[in-house]
Amino acid sequence: MVALTVEKPHVLALKPEAATGPAAGEVLLRVHRAGICGSDLHIYHGSNPFAVYPRVIGHEFSGEVEAVGEGVAHLAPGDHVVVDPVVSCGRCYACRVGRTNVCANLEVFGVHRDGGFRNRLTVPAANAVKVDPNLPYAIAALAEPFSIAANVLSRTGIDAGDTVLVYGAGTVGLTVTQVVKLHGARCIVADLDEARLERARGFGADMVINSRTTSVPEAVRGENDGLGPTIVIDGAGVPALLEEACRVASPAGRIGLLGFSPAPCNISQQEIVKKELTLVGSRLNRRLLPQVIGWLESGKLNPAGMITQTFAADQAADAFKLIETDPSSTIKVQLSFD
Repeated sequence: MVALTVEKPHVLALKPEAATGPAAGEVLLRVHRAGICGSDLHIYHGSNPFAVYPRVIGHEFSGEVEAVGEGVAHLAPGDHVVVDPVVSCGRCYACRVGRTNVCANLEVFGVHRDGGFRNRLTVPAANAVKVDPNLPYAIAALAEPFSIAANVLSRTGIDAGDTVLVYGAGTVGLTVTQVVKLHGARCIVADLDEARLERARGFGADMVINSRTTSVPEAVRGENDGLGPTIVIDGAGVPALLEEACRVASPAGRIGLLGFSPAPCNISQQEIVKKELTLVGSRLNRRLLPQVIGWLESGKLNPAGMITQTFAADQAADAFKLIETDPSSTIKVQLSFD
């Protein structure tokens, strides 16, 4: 077994690991594809407050079941699966009300516990979600990023009558755009980068706004009979955008936040109360992978264009460098463990 480990900030190593079989309630997974996420880069740089080193990173991965532990009946060797990285206790208040993704004792693969950037690992069988073997491993590994979009739009609520403004045309913004269009709603995407905006058009955005040259509030003023977008999603994770989101949102609008910055931002209580806005945070996913996998298997999403580069696992350092030095050329970079 080999594992891609962040030994300490800025030190990445591909190291051998001892092989272990699955315990009761677990499955042994042979990993085939894994996607690199911004949170993996944060751990690499030492800016993730939850990671302890050394840490095997990676939480977007798919593979094949090689062995099952005692008591596992719903999976068998040879099954193709995607791993839900959210491990919850099932006992705390959040778990009892169905919000397992914010469990008081939350552990996430690749962050709190060793993750999927290795060719084999054991995972709780409850976290292994079976997929159609005809779905390529590369596409299956996109289920977790799409679950982030599914979760925030579940939190805000969405239907075909909504007009959604998405800040950011990076990976998060593009997955949100596709899930918005899957629901039949109008989607507007704002970003500073014209190349990213072109990609957003390709993934179904009805309108794009270059916020470097155009005022977003002015551009969306006429939406929804002049009331503004009914949903605003901050897919850029920029705290300062919340104030603008509150200004542009329609009365009775909903705002979904995905960023994890501790930086404060100025928002007007009057603006929120006057329009009775709903502000929701969204973290990870609330057991939504089966739904997302259904979308992928039925062709309701356009995922193939999301994968811009694939590197062999032993070239991970080059993959990280590309993402950091030429981000406009990447959407989702994956590692192959085949």
